[in-house]
Amino acid sequence: MQNMCYLRPVKAYFELFWSFFKIGCFTFGGGYAMIPLIRREVIERRKWVGPDEFLELLALAQTSPGPIAINTSVFVGYKRFGWRGAFTATLGTVLPSFLIILAIAVFFTDVRDNPIVGRIFKGMRPAVVALIASPVYKLAKGLGYIRIGIAAAVAVAVGFSGVSPVWLLIAGAACGMLYGVYKEKA
Repeated sequence: MQNMCYLRPVKAYFELFWSFFKIGCFTFGGGYAMIPLIRREVIERRKWVGPDEFLELLALAQTSPGPIAINTSVFVGYKRFGWRGAFTATLGTVLPSFLIILAIAVFFTDVRDNPIVGRIFKGMRPAVVALIASPVYKLAKGLGYIRIGIAAAVAVAVGFSGVSPVWLLIAGAACGMLYGVYKEKA
């Protein structure tokens, strides 16, 4: 009977690892391209977090140093099982990339100049752009017009005026805090 109690956490950790391992295996294009898969896995499929909590985790992951997909896996894993869950989810996220890059480093020198390989990478670019645009659309659906306008203004400021995103994040956090204080007093 004691073995059953011991296996249950191992199974839960493996489920966490396997979920993020699959995401790491089948996502090309970096962290932002992984967001739709992470969202589907942790909200819709596993129900580990709710949509609002996922937005908060995503905002926190974006403001933390490092890749957003890894930061998100750290936060989801930590929410599930503390630091062990954070380690497990992170390992699941990075292990596929590590193994793929290791294989490429070993074999890529032989196919680096192959025109077919170059065409494959060029063909993948539109799919990567779509994978990045998809979470932006899904996240924007619940924001409302004012927040979408703010997001568009921030995107324009970062993209065209050279304003550092750090300053805009600090300003957004300060405005959010002031708004929260205002709402509490009202």
